[in-house]
Amino acid sequence: MTDELSTPQPATASRDIAEVPSVEIISTAALHLLSAAAVNLGLAEDLPEHKDLDEARSLIDALAGLLDAAAPSLGHHHAAPLRDGLRSLQLAFKEASSIPDEPGAGPGEKYTGAVYPTAAR
Repeated sequence: MTDELSTPQPATASRDIAEVPSVEIISTAALHLLSAAAVNLGLAEDLPEHKDLDEARSLIDALAGLLDAAAPSLGHHHAAPLRDGLRSLQLAFKEASSIPDEPGAGPGEKYTGAVYPTAAR
């Protein structure tokens, strides 16, 4: 005997997702990409020895593309912190990479333009 209440029905799942604003879904996806890229750059406190720059590059590219496409829907309030996080990842990638990319060819730079460290004040 199955318990119909414990298993969500497709109509209920669709109704639940329909109630979530798109900005929340996009932001959540962006945060997952951002977190995964950080882990692959060796930035996770509990896994600092892990580095996979190929994976990090793919994740940063995907994040940059998502933010580029979704920026008009997100608005400045939601997009700005995600863009800041993206830039931090791009700079961390440049630091971690032993072979520098050409300006504008780094991860996500086809969407953001070339990323350079800011001059120290």
